[in-house]
Amino acid sequence: MSSIELTDSQRKILNELVNLYREEEDAVKGETIADAVGRNAGTIRNQMQSLKALQLVEGVPGPKGGYKPTATAFEALDLQNLDEPASTPLFHEGERLDNVNVQEINLTSVHHPELCRAEIHVQGSVRDFHEGDSVSVGPTPLSKLVIDGTVDGKDDTASVLILKIDGMEAPSEPPEH
Repeated sequence: MSSIELTDSQRKILNELVNLYREEEDAVKGETIADAVGRNAGTIRNQMQSLKALQLVEGVPGPKGGYKPTATAFEALDLQNLDEPASTPLFHEGERLDNVNVQEINLTSVHHPELCRAEIHVQGSVRDFHEGDSVSVGPTPLSKLVIDGTVDGKDDTASVLILKIDGMEAPSEPPEH
């Protein structure tokens, strides 16, 4: 996956959008983001245009509209500041695995949470995982996202687990810098 270069300002706005979106679980208004980052709404609108162009944000029209982060936004924020992969813990049937490191998490079909799957790319072997096993991934280094799921499939050669997502949560507190 290619790394997306964000300006500090874009990263801050995107981070805030992600945090607010998690709290409200709904589109976030530009004004709300503007207040949160101490910018005016016009600046936010301009930044959102560039974030939309990068496919990190989608605009939601209408009176209840606003902005929503895309799955790519979560990845972009998580991959952004990692010079070396910080370890994202992986739990298998409740036990933390020390010899396995999560490299990448891809969320598929975010628009249909009931069909939501997570593709977990790991460093290490996935041969001890079996369909129906419970797996928990996270917290991820930056957004502190935790995904609980059930193994739905795997690819031994590529060390990929496909999880049916049972729950996803992240603290609404922004991480300390």
